[in-house]
Amino acid sequence: MTKKDFEMTWRDIETGSIVVAPGSAAGYRTGDWRSQRPVWDKSICVKCGRCFGFCPEPCIVQDAQGYYEADLYWCKGCGICAYECPKKAITIVEEEN
Repeated sequence: MTKKDFEMTWRDIETGSIVVAPGSAAGYRTGDWRSQRPVWDKSICVKCGRCFGFCPEPCIVQDAQGYYEADLYWCKGCGICAYECPKKAITIVEEEN
């Protein structure tokens, strides 16, 4: 059984800040270390959802018009969405500082 945050001390933290309990990654902003991010060209996108299906996080969501986009709060910048896009509507660009 995992301890609540207020019950943890420095002795309870795993070396390397690894996720040790199922579902505990939701408390971490995992997109902060990203060095690149996906950008969609909506003029090419056919809304097939393949990017959504292959995203390992999953951080891809649909907007009001049905287009897909990455929730950068969670996106790691892995580029799988761009690789799997059949229309090449997604490009990976370097993150700006």
